[in-house]
Amino acid sequence: MRLALYKPDIPQNVGTIMRLCVCLGVPLDIIEPCGFPFNTRQMKRAGMDYIDRLDLTRHPSFDAFQETYSNNRIILMTTKTDKSYTDFKFEENDILLAGRESAGVPESIHNACNNRVTIKMEPDERSLNIAISCAMIAGEAIRQLDK
Repeated sequence: MRLALYKPDIPQNVGTIMRLCVCLGVPLDIIEPCGFPFNTRQMKRAGMDYIDRLDLTRHPSFDAFQETYSNNRIILMTTKTDKSYTDFKFEENDILLAGRESAGVPESIHNACNNRVTIKMEPDERSLNIAISCAMIAGEAIRQLDK
């Protein structure tokens, strides 16, 4: 299993997700461009000492990302579905894809993902922090696959 971030906006969230990936043993893919300068110094500060142990792959575009993982299922984490992540059957080679903090993913990428999951929330609430969402859904996927 892998976790992927589509054009992330906030370096602090990326740092938190980097630590999450290291601690869970999950590789991280970043689909660029980012909404901030992605440089080693800034990422070392955001990812602290975890970044040296991170299995990180950067992709210049969503097309390049798709080409690299053409044999994997891409599971979009989104508020635009009613399929709960707790009702979804994860598979070993799945990639969990999170959209931008500010805008999610464009409709074309939403449509390119055949599988979508959400975290059920109270009706009037918008969304959780992206790092919390990644942790919840990755945790459930790992729980299912670690039988």
